[in-house]
Amino acid sequence: MFHVRAVWIYAALLIVWRTATVLHDGGTGQEAAIVALWLVLLPIGASLILGLLAYATAASTVYTLTDRRLVMRIGIALTLTLNLPFRAIAAADYKSSLFGTGEIAISLAGSDRISYLVLWPHARPWRVRKPQPMLRAVPDGVRVAGLIARALAEAARQPARPLESPAPTAAPERARVRRPAALAG
Repeated sequence: MFHVRAVWIYAALLIVWRTATVLHDGGTGQEAAIVALWLVLLPIGASLILGLLAYATAASTVYTLTDRRLVMRIGIALTLTLNLPFRAIAAADYKSSLFGTGEIAISLAGSDRISYLVLWPHARPWRVRKPQPMLRAVPDGVRVAGLIARALAEAARQPARPLESPAPTAAPERARVRRPAALAG
C-alpha cells in the first residue's frame, strides 16, 4: 500500500543514470561505485520510513463487524471511528493477495461520502471522486468477506451466497457482494 517497490525501482533508475553520467564525464569506476553506494542510502531510508508507517498503520487499525454495522477504527496520531451501518453499504468488493490476506472495498449507497484524505490509507486507490472505505490486509480475507456477505444478507432477510476459498496456488481472486434489493430503501 505504501509502494516500497516503486521507490526502489525509481532509485535504481537514478543510480544507473548517475553512475552512467559519472562514467561518461570521465570519472573512474571507483568514483562511480562510491556515488552509487551513497545513492543506495536514499531508498534504504525511504523504505525504513515507509515500513514504520505501515507498521504503525497496521498496529493502530481495528475493523469490527457487528450484526448491524461495520466499524473501522483508523488513525495513528488522531484516531477516527467510522460507523458504516449496513443500510449505507451498497456493495463490497473483495480482492485476495498472494500472501493469504485480502482487501475488501466498501461501496457506499446514495449520497453518503467520506473524504478521501480522511480515509487514506484505508481508501480504495483511484476512487477520489466517490471514495470507498477499504479494509486492508485482512487475514483470512475470504472468510471475512463471507461474514460481511452473510451479515448484509441477514440484515436484508435474504439468503447469503457463500464465497469459495481460492486454491493455494491460484492467482489473486476477486469477488463482489451487492447489497440485497430489500436494503435499497
